[in-house]
Amino acid sequence: MVKDIVIYPDKRLKQVSKEVTEFNEELHELLEDMYDTMVSKKGVGLAAIQIGVPKRVLIINLPEDDSKDEEIKKEDTLEVINPIFIEKNGSWKNQEGCLSIPGFYEDIERAKHVIVEYQDRYGNKHTINTDEFLAVALQHENDHLDGKVFIEKLSILKRKKFEKEWKKKHK
Repeated sequence: MVKDIVIYPDKRLKQVSKEVTEFNEELHELLEDMYDTMVSKKGVGLAAIQIGVPKRVLIINLPEDDSKDEEIKKEDTLEVINPIFIEKNGSWKNQEGCLSIPGFYEDIERAKHVIVEYQDRYGNKHTINTDEFLAVALQHENDHLDGKVFIEKLSILKRKKFEKEWKKKHK
């Protein structure tokens, strides 16, 4: 079921999400709702807190190429529960956007390569070793689980400019 996206500056986006301890039907339903919501909003990733659920759950489904028309395949969705970053290295700047901050995009610098341990919907442990766009997406969505949004990575000047324009636009 498609859920409403929590929009900045909603205080829930500052909330640190809780670890998932039960891998049950409720979790599976949350993952399905997150997928439906992400697809309907044309996102590539979504953290549970973005639909108001403070659990350490995120999903990512990257397009195969730069084509926006490509159909998203559900089986290509990466479901990440209780992520733990084991390693972050390198540096990569990439333009980011966020479903919780619609219409705003900015170049953000993050680690180029990451190794992440996580659990799947059944509680099985996995490790992903990746770089570039998927590494950035994992870091972006994990920031949501830690109560952060990507605009917090902007310089003071860019952040003030963003806040001023955002307030004016959303009066």
